[in-house]
Amino acid sequence: MRLISIKVPTAYIDGLNKLVEMGIYPSRSEAIRVAVRDMLKKELWSRERK
Repeated sequence: MRLISIKVPTAYIDGLNKLVEMGIYPSRSEAIRVAVRDMLKKELWSRERK
């Protein structure tokens, strides 16, 4: 995997921390990876198949 740095609002970080505390994701990084994957599926990969 490659490392990237991003800037996000504090509210997003708080939400990510909450998801991790709830045990939904093992880490903030994993939650972000899932979000990016889902966005790519919806916005990019589904269009490439048409």
